[in-house]
Amino acid sequence: MSKVEDLKAEVLKALQSSDIASLYVLEQKAHDTFDEETLSGFYVNILDLALERLTDTLEAHRVMDTNEVQDFATLRALYEYAIENYSAGQTADASALFEVLSGLSNDEKFSKSMKFHWIASKEKLTLDDFLDNIADVDATQNAGTFYISCFNKEAQKLLSISQTDGELS
Repeated sequence: MSKVEDLKAEVLKALQSSDIASLYVLEQKAHDTFDEETLSGFYVNILDLALERLTDTLEAHRVMDTNEVQDFATLRALYEYAIENYSAGQTADASALFEVLSGLSNDEKFSKSMKFHWIASKEKLTLDDFLDNIADVDATQNAGTFYISCFNKEAQKLLSISQTDGELS
């Protein structure tokens, strides 16, 4: 079998077992091996699995545990999808996703971070403005999180405005 065929077989095996984490492990190989169309399908498969797990989680009335590898990978996939929407200027869609994410995890830092994302997108701040004026990108990189987890003083003002409006608890 060729390198492409081998990788496709690994991806199929991960898909059949609904293993998002394994797909993320294969991500660099996919970038190095697949053409753009196949790579796009690879990410669609990750998102589809993440949305299935989101539905299952909501139906079970539970939160995702960031110490559990599939939950962690699911949160990452959903976050990346929300950022993709935010980047495309679809602030209403991004805001709805960030709102769901803010209550989906047992990780308090993740949940608080998603609230900042949610408010910023709800207030129709562009992603560039969010990154430039609210997020602390350098501190986030140092923290090593897959999501924007560090914020500057402007973020607190944004949170205060939203709490004054009675939108957050």
